[in-house]
Amino acid sequence: MSQDVIDRITNLVNQFDARVSAAPADSWGNPAPCEGWTAADVVGHVAGSAAGLVAALTGSEPLQFDASDPAGSWAPVRDALLSTVRTADLSTSVPGPFGPQPAEQLVGRLMCNDVLVHTWDLARAVGGDETLDADAVAGAYSGLKPMDEMIRMPGVFGAKIEPAEGDDLQTEFLKFLGRAV
Repeated sequence: MSQDVIDRITNLVNQFDARVSAAPADSWGNPAPCEGWTAADVVGHVAGSAAGLVAALTGSEPLQFDASDPAGSWAPVRDALLSTVRTADLSTSVPGPFGPQPAEQLVGRLMCNDVLVHTWDLARAVGGDETLDADAVAGAYSGLKPMDEMIRMPGVFGAKIEPAEGDDLQTEFLKFLGRAV
């Protein structure tokens, strides 16, 4: 796996973790921008994806997420993910949403984008810092634009929202992913 992908997922996971750590204890039930989800559901989704990847790469059972303790349940998953991406053979084929693929592709193409956008979702839900890494936004947006039609399916991304004149890149990116900003 390229060091670039390892560095990118590490950076994005750390930024997501900062939002988890900063979330007020009474905010986990707040509605998230993802329809029907709460702040705890956002963390559970990211944790579930990460735990699935770790399990696939290590042959272990996935770590479980407890929605009654999102921050406490997230921490061991975060640690396992960061350790695993640094040490596992990331050319290993793992299950992905479009079928088996090398772990490096799953992390670099899907997981990084997922963690990035859900960092904003979580921040919005808990009243946290909504500023995303500008380089990550630019890279994700340029990578997703050519897949516009493919990502417009239930369970992936909803209809995009047309950007307004003067929107910054982060706002344009979030609207492209169907987020009302």
